[in-house]
Amino acid sequence: MRLLLIPAALILASPVVAGRDPQVPEATPIGTPVDCIPLSHIRNTRVRSDQVIDYYVGRKVYRNTLPMRCPGLGFEQRYLHKTSTGDICSHDIITVLEASGNMPGPSCGMGKFQEVTIAGGK
Repeated sequence: MRLLLIPAALILASPVVAGRDPQVPEATPIGTPVDCIPLSHIRNTRVRSDQVIDYYVGRKVYRNTLPMRCPGLGFEQRYLHKTSTGDICSHDIITVLEASGNMPGPSCGMGKFQEVTIAGGK
C-alpha cells in the first residue's frame, strides 16, 4: 500500500476558482457611497454573506460591504448594533448574534453604504 503525501504548501498554493458568492446578487453602484443611514428610514435589511448587508431605504437599496469578513454573519443572519445617534454608520461596529441563546459572536467594522441597483430586483 502506498501513501501519497502532498505538502501543505502545494495545497495552499492550488488555484481557487475565482467567482462571486452565489448568495450575494450582483449589484450596480449608483452615485457616491455615504457614511451613514438614518435607522428610522430603513424598512428592511438582508444579510447576504459574512461580508455583505443590503439596507432597503424607501425605494433605494444601500449595500454595505464590510472591510473584512465577519465570521458567522451569513449563517446567523442577525446582528446587534448600538448607537446613540439614530444612524448606522461606516465607523460603527456590529456584533453577530448567535442562535444558541442570543450569545454575542464576533464583532466587525462596517464599510461605507453604496446605493445600488440589484440584478433581478432582489
